[in-house]
Amino acid sequence: MKALLRLSGWIDAVNDQVGRLVSWLVLLMTLLGVYNAVTRKLSRAIGMDLSSNAYIEAQWYMFSLVFLWAAGYALRHGVHVRVDLFYGRASPRTQAWIDILGTALFLIPFCLLLLWVSVPYAWESWAILEQSADPGGLPRYWIKSAIPVTGVLLLAQAVSELVRNIAFLRGHLSAEELEEHGEGGL
Repeated sequence: MKALLRLSGWIDAVNDQVGRLVSWLVLLMTLLGVYNAVTRKLSRAIGMDLSSNAYIEAQWYMFSLVFLWAAGYALRHGVHVRVDLFYGRASPRTQAWIDILGTALFLIPFCLLLLWVSVPYAWESWAILEQSADPGGLPRYWIKSAIPVTGVLLLAQAVSELVRNIAFLRGHLSAEELEEHGEGGL
């Protein structure tokens, strides 16, 4: 169990790093959005186009990366969407069981389906070096590769959640350690 908890800690650290990295994209995306809005208005005023489809698509791509790659981070820190009919009032043991069942029955199958569907999708895009249909747009193949990466990050975090909750139920972690270690377990 100690080795699995070390693996869980490593997975948590990876998703924390990815979460911190993509948080910077929010700032860049916002600045690029301001630039796009200002240049669109300025272009009309001066009669010369200062904007580009590449800038607009770059803003979309950054939003996509924030949304996709922060999924594991959100799960780790318990800030994901949860239907909290019973969970909040349940005991720590019941919460652990709910997390285990939800992860095993829904999250892991979803991640596997996501990988099964998105890997060929990204692969086909790379095979043709897919480009944007818009003039001056960006390549599409690398952003489509972000989807299977999401599947891997989210699946890894699901495994981490399972390990911690099972360790708690087996007496290897206290409720406080589970909360401290994962922040999303309870």
